[in-house]
Amino acid sequence: MKAVLKGRTIILGVTGSIAAFKAADITSRLTELGAQVFPVMTKGACSFIQPLTLQTLARQPVSSDLWNEGEAWQPGHIELADQADLLLVAPATAHCIAQFAHGLAADLLTSIHLATPAPVMIAPAMNGKMLAHAATQANLAVLRERGYHFIEPDTGMLACGYEGPGKLAAVERIVDTVVNFLG
Repeated sequence: MKAVLKGRTIILGVTGSIAAFKAADITSRLTELGAQVFPVMTKGACSFIQPLTLQTLARQPVSSDLWNEGEAWQPGHIELADQADLLLVAPATAHCIAQFAHGLAADLLTSIHLATPAPVMIAPAMNGKMLAHAATQANLAVLRERGYHFIEPDTGMLACGYEGPGKLAAVERIVDTVVNFLG
């Protein structure tokens, strides 16, 4: 594989969706393409996939706790935010999207989001009814208006047993979108 992302730093935000397991494949592929991937997991994401998996694939530490940021004088979330060429959130839950739209900074990922000047790319994943809800649609509209980039969800069988929109986009499409954006 070509190192088309060599020299690029991607913060991969992983939120509490059943699709969090796909973050392992996203991490692996972006790393193979030469990117430095720094996984940032929410507490919910850590319930679905162990940080050690992403740490091993990224060859970088996984950050998940705003209050345990290391030894440096500069807060870790600011340091990560400053380094980023892209903040990619895949999967992004309705809760994360709402926090981003309203400028909340309750955890490490949302704090990095507010601190980074890097572009933000979001790959939503949720139940189709949650995706269609007026509040979620309003939050998505706010973020689109602010210039955020989206990788639209697929339609298919969802983990909740429903069939419809809301399935995390295919890993290949996510990686291709990142490559086209940064490459």
